[in-house]
Amino acid sequence: MQAPDQTINREETQLLKLKEMFNSKFGSIPKFYVRAPGRVNIIGEHIDYCGYSVLPMAVEQDMLIAVEPVKTHVLQLANTNPLYPDYSTSANNIQIDKTKPVWHNYFLCGFKGIQEHFGLSDLTGMNCLVDGNIPPSSGLSSSSALVCCAGLVTLTVLGMNLSKVELAEICAKSERYIGTEGGGMDQSISFLAEEGTAKLIEFSPLRATDVKLPSGAVFVIANSCVEMNKAATSHFNIRVMECRLAAKLLAKHKSLPWKEVLRLEEVQAKLGISLEEMLLITEDALHPEPYSPEELCKCLGISLQELKTQILSPNTQDVLTFKLYQRAKHVYSEAARVLQFKKICEETPDNMVQLLGELMNQSHMSCRDMYECSCPELDQLVDICRKFGAQGSRLTGAGWGGCTVSIVPADKLSSFLANVHEAYYQRSNRSLAPEKQSLFATKPGGGALVFLEA
Repeated sequence: MQAPDQTINREETQLLKLKEMFNSKFGSIPKFYVRAPGRVNIIGEHIDYCGYSVLPMAVEQDMLIAVEPVKTHVLQLANTNPLYPDYSTSANNIQIDKTKPVWHNYFLCGFKGIQEHFGLSDLTGMNCLVDGNIPPSSGLSSSSALVCCAGLVTLTVLGMNLSKVELAEICAKSERYIGTEGGGMDQSISFLAEEGTAKLIEFSPLRATDVKLPSGAVFVIANSCVEMNKAATSHFNIRVMECRLAAKLLAKHKSLPWKEVLRLEEVQAKLGISLEEMLLITEDALHPEPYSPEELCKCLGISLQELKTQILSPNTQDVLTFKLYQRAKHVYSEAARVLQFKKICEETPDNMVQLLGELMNQSHMSCRDMYECSCPELDQLVDICRKFGAQGSRLTGAGWGGCTVSIVPADKLSSFLANVHEAYYQRSNRSLAPEKQSLFATKPGGGALVFLEA
């Protein structure tokens, strides 16, 4: 990606304000700006890290960074939000503390990813002012947008070039410095998004295909106002590990070389069978009762020490129970729903919105019951959205808080927004800042870019 000199959708006044804030902070003006969007995942939850395709779109909300390269080797990071304190460090000695998911660590992930990709040691410093209007911990991928933004900032300062796919892969890998075992969807859509279309994102190799959404419907995002910080909680990494363990047990059940298997998709690929058949094998091979570490060792014929050091990640080594059957059932059924969703979008039947809505409803049910990544507020919000005209509604993002996404017939949009606002935000007396009560219709936005002038 090079630096096209183009303007972006953000209000010009916002950019000028950022330029002024930069000037008062650093006593100079930015040389360029980078934006990277957040995203909403329409369907395909918690399956990217299992190797399966997902169906997100970029939202118009984004991270925006004003940048000035400097002669020193110091990175100076500031944020327009006073809740996020300034930070400075040597560009040649990046330390990322996994125990604290503080805001600047996400910038450092993107910076370090590019630095390591090119094997660079003597890096120039820079002054950066970060601005963002993606609600944090809302499941709209504010943290990954910051990683992607920082990666593109670093690439631009270095005067190097990479393809969008390479950038997405580097940023997906580098976000793991913070301790989250994510799958790559968020970084991929941030770079590969195009205005006006959702994308089917496939992995190994990474590629994106346009998916045209129905014209008679609108996708509406509603924030539950429950914050969930993905890196600060072990929930997410436990699910990643449960899927890995399920993949190994399924592989062993089918006499495959289980030690090298890491993802549920690999089991299906090695067996060369359908997702429906994988669901039947899951019924056969795994039991619904949780597995203890001791039972897992017995199933795999390994010691507890081997389980902890060779399979489990450091932050899951003390977990006492693992639900493998439920997680595998969710992943294989959700992967099938993604493909069905894309097929319906391509075939455009008359009852298209209803069919897509049903898939979204099934997805939420599976996230709630089989993957257990919902929460009471999300379930309540989903019910309210369906009650007031959504054909389908589901949690989006990691879950355990954050947002829902609903498919709403275009002619019902204004009454839907008014009713949901009253039923969820006003009636339940949520005394929250207005920006956190995010309830908005969204359309597919464009991907990350560099631009030169405010």
